[in-house]
Amino acid sequence: MMNLDRLRDKPFTLKDDQIDWVRNTLASLSPAQKAGQLFCVLGDAETPEGLVELVGQYNVGGVLFRPAPAAEVREKYASLDQYARIPLLKAANLEEGGAGVITDGTYFGNNLQIAAADDLTCTEAFAKVCALEGRSVGVNWTFSPVVDLDMNYQNPITNMRTFGSDPARVLANAKVFVRTVQAYGVAASCKHYPGDGVDYRDQHLHPTYNSLTADEWFASYGAIYSSLIDEGLLTIMAGHIIQPNVIRAINPEGELLPGSQSREMLTGVLRERFGFNGLIISDATIMGGYTMTVPREKAIPTSIAAGCDMLCFGTDIREDISYVLAGVDSGLISPERLDEAVTRVLALKANLAEARPLPDVRPTEEQFRCADRAITLVKDIQHLVPVSPERWPKIRLVTLGTDDTYDGSLTDLAAEYLTSQGFQVGRYDPFADDLHGTRNLPKDRLTLILCNMPAASNLTAVRIAWCPKHALEIPRFVHEEPTAFISFANPYHLQDIPRVQTYINAYSATRATVLLALGKLLGCSPFTGVNPVDPFCGLEDTHL
Repeated sequence: MMNLDRLRDKPFTLKDDQIDWVRNTLASLSPAQKAGQLFCVLGDAETPEGLVELVGQYNVGGVLFRPAPAAEVREKYASLDQYARIPLLKAANLEEGGAGVITDGTYFGNNLQIAAADDLTCTEAFAKVCALEGRSVGVNWTFSPVVDLDMNYQNPITNMRTFGSDPARVLANAKVFVRTVQAYGVAASCKHYPGDGVDYRDQHLHPTYNSLTADEWFASYGAIYSSLIDEGLLTIMAGHIIQPNVIRAINPEGELLPGSQSREMLTGVLRERFGFNGLIISDATIMGGYTMTVPREKAIPTSIAAGCDMLCFGTDIREDISYVLAGVDSGLISPERLDEAVTRVLALKANLAEARPLPDVRPTEEQFRCADRAITLVKDIQHLVPVSPERWPKIRLVTLGTDDTYDGSLTDLAAEYLTSQGFQVGRYDPFADDLHGTRNLPKDRLTLILCNMPAASNLTAVRIAWCPKHALEIPRFVHEEPTAFISFANPYHLQDIPRVQTYINAYSATRATVLLALGKLLGCSPFTGVNPVDPFCGLEDTHL
């Protein structure tokens, strides 16, 4: 059995009465109830009656709900509390603000925008908003921050979700986020260990690889996790990413399994080398990166035996619980290992039960301040900025990707603002146009391309998809017609428009970023954002 005196140490720092509660609660649980505690379920995947059954009879340890109105989320959790024998962990993906759990919350911005602001007071304000709005509906656990390194510009997932490609920048921002949310009673879970962003593929669809050498990994991803553990990080989320070189360095005969199933990565590195005493949860076990490695009846108990204390979601939670119990019966999961995992689940609950204050923060004000600092002028080799009605009375708006933002229509927001600044604004429809030459191009018109193509799970690439009619929206005449391009959801679009001479990264598609980016284009305020990644994608022609 785990030495409960270790619960006095970081990250749980429990007092005597809390340790007594953990000891007594553990002793009161049957093997089946212990197995239930190891699961955090997706509440929206169950019927209300089925969810009550999972909480009341199967004793699941945590629940996550997808974003919904605050009153609805609050009521869902309150209705489950009456059936929970042990208090629930209430989880959310607070990666971009309170909008990660409540639709009427704040979409503050993505991690890359926070990093581009190059101001840790913005990071702190961002974390406060996450804690404040999460706590407002009962959330006490966030599956954030993402501490992956965005090393591969072709990776369809890391992209805007990271703090960039520089380990020092990622660590500095992650430390502030973790320290802040945990001070206000929300456990952080850094992800996706052992680290996404090296492979160009998506672990949601199949296992992917972090192919750095062992030395490179320990100096980058490993250093980030080790430092955050020393800071008191409460939980880590293990991804479905294989790190073959670290596994082989620890055990030359080790099986090359994803971090979520690898004894070498979980016990060998996190527990033994880094001294992590907190809770390890797997990433969602519904993902292809998890389901494709070994048969599920083996994968589920293997994760627990390897060092995971909880499993996130499931294809069939009742079936998965039975696989844990079968693993205990077969000896794959020892009774001591089962108790150790449950002890950490209970210790996290005891830690979070301690009353903590709510942060004092003004979400909208801080959101605008961060966006203002973050917007980045990547290149302007034609000296287009500042744009004015005197130089170009007309602006032709070209919108790529989705027109929807968290605050309304991207095109409408831009058109209304530019019109208010004295421009004649036209909206371009490529299907109403035809191929033409350059002689009759208007001399008083600027083409402004607004692009909102966000990365998302299950996308295999994030590249600009042009109109099938001759790709008429491409910046075809960059030498004859002044053109500016603003990206609101991906820092790497220069790979597809390398010859555009004025390019801006605004990072997040919100009203704040739209208005502020346009204002900076017009010279109303300076560009102060830094590049957290290489927006030129390592390509020579993107600088032209």
